[in-house]
Amino acid sequence: MRAVIMAGGKGARLRPFTTVIPKPLVPIGDMAIMEVVVRQLAHSGFDHITVAVSHLAHLIIAYFGDGSRWGLKIDYSFENKPLSTIGPLKLIEDLPDHFLVMNGDVLTDLDFGAVYRHHVEHGNLGTVTTFERDVEIDFGVIRYDAGENHIAGFMEKPVEHFNVCMGVNVFAKGILDFVPDDVAFGFDDLLLKLIAESERICAYPYKGYWLDIGRPDDYDRANGEFDGLRDRLLPQHPGEKA
Repeated sequence: MRAVIMAGGKGARLRPFTTVIPKPLVPIGDMAIMEVVVRQLAHSGFDHITVAVSHLAHLIIAYFGDGSRWGLKIDYSFENKPLSTIGPLKLIEDLPDHFLVMNGDVLTDLDFGAVYRHHVEHGNLGTVTTFERDVEIDFGVIRYDAGENHIAGFMEKPVEHFNVCMGVNVFAKGILDFVPDDVAFGFDDLLLKLIAESERICAYPYKGYWLDIGRPDDYDRANGEFDGLRDRLLPQHPGEKA
């Protein structure tokens, strides 16, 4: 079972924490956030991880090495220029028929192996994990007639409900046929292209714990909740070294 971790971004939204270290190495509790991810992947049955790196790549490589500490293989794919969140996949020449792709800064108790098996069993080209997220608007929202500006409705700080992407996906190798070579190509570009082509891509809704550590307030929340969730987030893998 193969996984690809996207870890080449500069983490601009998380500055100043990412000024001198890459976002995957930002600490959660007593370890880097991406170490949590690696340990979860090992526990879920993944035995080979490729990390797509660019910004401060040498620090990520120094921390994770060859992966033997966690009982799996880790290798690295290098971007010479920014290729966004999907473009780096075209640089990895030995991807198998199905593989998991995820961000390196996701904190979740999702069973990655279960998502992988679900994807394979259902014959999807792509499987996208989703999470229900409520977004509160911090202002009073007015609805009015565009012609005479007559106010017809008002909501004080409404809450909008969305199904958002969790940053964890499983793809069949055929997905690479939709990714151009050597240009920046994001997950949004890929999803819109697959929808336009009526390809079989399915959602995998999840209702457990999930947090995208992309902003300072999310990072603070992750550190505040980590100790209480440690047993759920860090199951012991038999091949892991103490």
